[in-house]
Amino acid sequence: MDGLRCGFIGLGAMGTPMAGHLNARGLLAVVGNRSHDKAIARAAEWGVRAASEPADFAGCDCVVLCLPADPDVLQWVEALAGVLAPGAVVVDHSTVAADTARQAAECLDRAGIGFLDAPVSGGVEGARNGRLSIMVGGRGDQIERIRPALDAYAVRIAHLGAVGQGQACKAVNQVMVAGINEAVCEALALGRALGLDPDVLLPTLSAGAAGNWFLEKRGATLMRGEFNPGFKCAHLLKDLDIVAGMARAVGIDSSVIAQASVDYRRLVERGLGEADTSALVLLKGPVGTTDSNC
Repeated sequence: MDGLRCGFIGLGAMGTPMAGHLNARGLLAVVGNRSHDKAIARAAEWGVRAASEPADFAGCDCVVLCLPADPDVLQWVEALAGVLAPGAVVVDHSTVAADTARQAAECLDRAGIGFLDAPVSGGVEGARNGRLSIMVGGRGDQIERIRPALDAYAVRIAHLGAVGQGQACKAVNQVMVAGINEAVCEALALGRALGLDPDVLLPTLSAGAAGNWFLEKRGATLMRGEFNPGFKCAHLLKDLDIVAGMARAVGIDSSVIAQASVDYRRLVERGLGEADTSALVLLKGPVGTTDSNC
């Protein structure tokens, strides 16, 4: 679609750089956020409009959502269903239940508006660098219609099937993320307890079969006790609660989900909900200082 006109709702740690990439490609027209002051500030910076009500998105061909929870998504979907023109597409990058995605699609379909559930992986770094992996559920023709928007911040766009399958893929992703976090944090706490030098240990592990994204991006900082968020403990716990319900529904063993849920709930209860998920290492054993970053 030539001259794609996009709106973006949800200017958090992930949403702000994603919207920035859209703006850099000349696709962004309107931004909205729970804190209207933030929307005004970003709109002024980017030379676009700040939405004060859903009707401000009326002229958009595509509206992108990047929101914290299922009720936020459904609230915005209901509002957009009343203002967008038939043929417009709503793209949801939030992590929500697959049933929520299907409910959103049904609401918009009644108004002739498309819906893609399109959760992302890659963290804040991926959002900033425009290198997110996007897992999309929905109609292929609607993906192609708004592909220029997704291309602005994606390194990979995978079409998983019908609406809800994007969230299904994200659930699988989050199980792996949680399990890797558990393994890396436990292993590095053991390395510290055994007196290994992190400056030698980390590159040695990364060069072999144990190498992974979390070790590469978070290994050094967690060993120093620095937990500035790329992905917050509270957000992963929210995702794990969603994943646990999906796992129960299909009857699979979910021991990894269960252990990670217990651990991240403990961290949130300790007041570390806003810390990076690598703060999990604090439950495994002593690391460096944990002063102001927690």
